[in-house]
Amino acid sequence: MKHALVVFESMFGNTEKIAEAVADGLRTAMTVDVVEVGSAPAVLGADVELLVVGGPTHAFGLSRPSTRADAGKQGADAKRASGTGLREWVDQVSAGAARPAVAAFDTKVRRPRLPGSAARAALHRLRRAGFPARTSAQNFYVGGTPGPLVEGELDRARQWGARCAAQ
Repeated sequence: MKHALVVFESMFGNTEKIAEAVADGLRTAMTVDVVEVGSAPAVLGADVELLVVGGPTHAFGLSRPSTRADAGKQGADAKRASGTGLREWVDQVSAGAARPAVAAFDTKVRRPRLPGSAARAALHRLRRAGFPARTSAQNFYVGGTPGPLVEGELDRARQWGARCAAQ
């Protein structure tokens, strides 16, 4: 059976919830492991056919140590806020000879025309490293910096995961 790895970064728990919902959708066609970025492997196993990454949009893109520290001051999980972020992990991950397809999502505050996307930035970095993209970046929305998720986003995430698995 096909195997997917979902790697996520989450400060307030919203992105983690989306990652789990995406994984539920992926499980319609493949086995899935869901891993917080601080515990994610630096080298992907040869069995990984799809890598899905997700993180919160901070300052119009992927988080940085300074934006994670700011999230910590706003009540985010202190351990995660001081740890490795998706930006750092994406920049050092290796797949050896096998290059799994990649997909990316993010969580961001729903405001009209708010620019930036952690998902687009992650896909760009992964493509530059030689990973083929499976889909375009997907945004999921929160009502404010600490959340909660906008109603219906978990269902949308499951549906998006199922579409990724079917491609």
